[in-house]
Amino acid sequence: MTPSMAEFIGTMLLIVLGNGVVANVLLNKTKGHGGGWIVITFGWAIAVFVGVFASLFLGGKGHLNPAVTLAMAYLGNFELNQVFPYIIAQFAGAIAGSIVVWLAYRQHFIHTPDGDTKLAVFCNSPAIKSTVDNLVTEVLGTFVLVLGALLMSASEMKMGALDALPVGLLVLGIGLSLGGPTGYAINPARDLGPRIAHFLLPIPQKRNSDWNYSWIPVVGPIAGAMLAAIIFNVIK
Repeated sequence: MTPSMAEFIGTMLLIVLGNGVVANVLLNKTKGHGGGWIVITFGWAIAVFVGVFASLFLGGKGHLNPAVTLAMAYLGNFELNQVFPYIIAQFAGAIAGSIVVWLAYRQHFIHTPDGDTKLAVFCNSPAIKSTVDNLVTEVLGTFVLVLGALLMSASEMKMGALDALPVGLLVLGIGLSLGGPTGYAINPARDLGPRIAHFLLPIPQKRNSDWNYSWIPVVGPIAGAMLAAIIFNVIK
C-alpha cells in the first residue's frame, strides 16, 4: 500500500468516527441525541487516535491534516514531492468519510428539519461570528496541536503507531479547552472536505454550505501549524 493510500484510509476513519459522533449527538431520533460537548470531544479524540494509528500502521505518516503535512515539510521531516499527493489523499479521505456518515445517518438527516444542525455534522461554524477572532482561535488551536505533537515526538522525530494515543489526548484537550468558539477544526481537510460533501450530497432541506466562512478553517490551521513549526525550529 502506498503512503498516500494509508493517509486516505486514516483520514477517512478520522471523519467517520469524528463526524459520526457529531451526527449521533445532534441529529434527531439517534440513540446518542443530546449527548453534549463532552461526548463530541471524546469521540473526536478517539477518531484521531484510530486515524493516526491506521495511517502509521499502513505505512503512512499519520498526518491526516494538510497543515501538519506543510509544517513537517518546512521542518525537513517530509519529502516535498509527497506534499501534494498527501494533501489530495487527505481531502479525498475526508470526503469519503463524510459520505459514510451520511449513509449511516441518512434517515436521521431526513428527520432533522434544521439546516444548521445538518451542516454542523459536516463542518464547523463559529459560536459568535467574528472574522478576526474566529481566525485567531483556529490559529491558536492548531498551534497547540502541532507544537504539542512535535514536542511529544521530538526525541526521534519519527512517530510510531503507539504515538497515536498521545496525539488523541492532545486533541481531546484542545477540544475541551479551545473548542468552544469555532468547534476546533484545526485541520483544513477535516472542514473543507466534509463541507464539499455537504454541498454535493442529496440531503433534504439542507441549507447552503456557508462558503463565506469556509476559508477560516483552512487559512487559520495552516498559519497556526507554520507558526508552531517555526517556533519549534527555534527552541528544539
